[in-house]
Amino acid sequence: MSRRRFLHVSSAAATCAAAPWFVPSRVLGRCGTPGANEQIVLGIIGMGQRGNQLLDNIPESGRVAALSDADARKMAATLQARGADWATYQDYRALLDRQDLDAVIVCACDHHHVLASILACQAGKDVYCEKPLSLYIREGRALVNAARRYERVVQTGTQQRTMELNRFACQFVRDGGIGAIRAVECVNFSGPLAYPDQGLPEEPIPPGVDWELWQGQAPAHPFNRQLFAHWTDGAGGWWGSWREYSNGQLTGLGSHAFDMVQYALGADESGPVELWPVEAGPRARIHFRYANGVEVRLRFPDEEPYRGPRLGAIFVGADCKMEINRNKFTTNPPDFIADPPDPHLADKWEGEGWIAQGHVQNWFDCIKTRAKPHADVEIGHRTASVCQLLVIVRQLGRRLTWDPVNELSPGDEEANQLLDRPRRRGWELPDLPRSANTGKTP
Repeated sequence: MSRRRFLHVSSAAATCAAAPWFVPSRVLGRCGTPGANEQIVLGIIGMGQRGNQLLDNIPESGRVAALSDADARKMAATLQARGADWATYQDYRALLDRQDLDAVIVCACDHHHVLASILACQAGKDVYCEKPLSLYIREGRALVNAARRYERVVQTGTQQRTMELNRFACQFVRDGGIGAIRAVECVNFSGPLAYPDQGLPEEPIPPGVDWELWQGQAPAHPFNRQLFAHWTDGAGGWWGSWREYSNGQLTGLGSHAFDMVQYALGADESGPVELWPVEAGPRARIHFRYANGVEVRLRFPDEEPYRGPRLGAIFVGADCKMEINRNKFTTNPPDFIADPPDPHLADKWEGEGWIAQGHVQNWFDCIKTRAKPHADVEIGHRTASVCQLLVIVRQLGRRLTWDPVNELSPGDEEANQLLDRPRRRGWELPDLPRSANTGKTP
């Protein structure tokens, strides 16, 4: 794909299309900056670091009306810092009852992503859900089914899908630009730990924290600041370390890296067919293979000094080697692409915080046109599934065969049991009818 063709296609995709009848009247209007009555009214679920970053990434056509977080202190701090008077709700289910919201951004902890998003779909709201889209595979499929059932626009927060240089590079590989792909090399990300058998010592619950609400679907544990903390808080541990709440950096950073693999290999609605460990241990390197024979190797260690592309992959082709990372790509030989995109396209994605305004804008555009966004829910689910399969292979310590069509391991009951997880009473996923789009049930 040449730069000229790429920019033409991108421009055509951004053109406003006629919106169907079920779009709220206040989000309809001309292309460009809408008036006050044309803005998309938003609720934000999760006011940690990423929630506040995304507040800075909302385009002018969006207007925040409400916040939600189990920690009331975080909401108060956000309101004070921004001089805002938005409504606040500790329980996001109360926020979703508001009739004036067109859409919600879900950036709570990983174990709340799917339920909050499904309930938003049922409430008639479009969703921007931060990565990773889900905690486990059956949960992710349930969200896809809900989005299709209720005809919602659900964007996964993997913003590299909208970055022009990433889109060009992935499409270049996908279209055969580097020749037949011989191998793909990625970082071997660390995964989650089992919660300690002895637990963590119980500590007083801080004022303003609804601990029961924060735990949600996960098993009940006493409050401990190491469990409640974000990794930037310096508490000596954080919720992303434990399997009950997260899949560690395998989904934290892997959601970006393996998304580039899925995109470039044309596997947006599929996945690998076989995965196997090449060494033993809880951080074992794993290889996996797609149906077309392409093998992905987790080659680079996830520790300093970093050698591999942490947010992408290296694609070894018959004619060229191409490294795709966040907002950039390189080739070997260096001048392999005769007409590359203008490198200044990367400028708008650089700055403090993980810039995502263009990705949010793509979601806004699709709310109006009802088209699928760049990181549609099915894409986010399939990428999360790759990460979650890697977690399962490490748990099993052996080879796994995978059927990406039916999303199960044929004849492997031990592996299939790990596709689902028990949920605490009161936090079950809603019972959804069979999806007309996917033919699958949650």
